[in-house]
This record gives sequence, structure tokens and C-alpha cells, in this order.
Amino acid sequence: MTSYVENEAAEQFDFDMKEILDKIMEKVLDTEKCPYEAQVNLLVTDNEGIREYNRQYRDIDSATDVLSFPMIAFETESDFSAVEDQEADYFDPESGELILGDIIISADKVKEQAAKFGHSEKREFAFLTAHSLLHLCGYDHMTDEEAKIMEGKQEEVLAELGILRDML
Repeated sequence: MTSYVENEAAEQFDFDMKEILDKIMEKVLDTEKCPYEAQVNLLVTDNEGIREYNRQYRDIDSATDVLSFPMIAFETESDFSAVEDQEADYFDPESGELILGDIIISADKVKEQAAKFGHSEKREFAFLTAHSLLHLCGYDHMTDEEAKIMEGKQEEVLAELGILRDML
């Protein structure tokens, strides 16, 4: 498992972003029964940076908390068998790892939402990371049912890692 973290935001946190990403990534991939070693890229930016990415890639001209760019077009959530027929498209030729995709998180939104919801910045960052990793595994929340499934999986992962809402 490999993760890359780039921080272009002026905001800093009192926790190690890569350590959180790695813990959550390992737990999500284990929970989703990913049969491969995988890699993910995370970019941490500010509200203006994520607004620009949101405008460029989604035609939405506003800041958001997290953006996910899955590499795999899953037909069924976490059905990793689809990648086997197109190995050259989905696996890093150097490491042999499955390239899940990219995540962009707004550090400004992490701080704003942690304050709004009354929990730690670490918990908010972890929540957004888990949310995005589930998107990279094919989950979405376009319907109420999909949202319930995704929310349950996010909470389960965070609870198993001991990253709870009361982490102030």
C-alpha cells in the first residue's frame, strides 16, 4: 500500500495527514476486500484551490470539502474483478499496485467543519478521507439508500480505528 500526500495549503494540522490516510486506507481496503496492494494520491489545498478544481472538473464554481477522482469505473461497489482484464490501465507498472485514484481535501473546510460539528480537526480530516476512499471504491450517495450505506461504512471504519466525534 502506497500513499502520497502533497500539502499546498497554508493551514497546518497537529496530526500527521499521511498517517491518518494510511490507517483509513488500510481499513477501507480491508473492509472492502480489495485483493490488491493499492495506491492513492492526496492533495490538501485551501478553499480557493478546491474551488478551482471543482470549477474545472465539475463545472461548480464554489469551494467544497473533498473531491474524489476514482481511477476505476466500478459497475458494482468494490468489485475489483473488473480491473483484471485491463491490467495496464489500472496498475502502476513499477510497483504493481492498483491505482485507486486521487483525493483533494480543503484544509479550510476541515477546520470550518470541525468547529461547526464540535469535533476535532483530526476527526473531520479522517471522516473526509474515509468518505473519499469509499468513492474510490465505487460508492456514491446520489440516492438516500446509497447515502445510508456510505455513511454506515464511514462510521464503521472510523469507529474501528477509534476516531470518534468526541475527539476534541
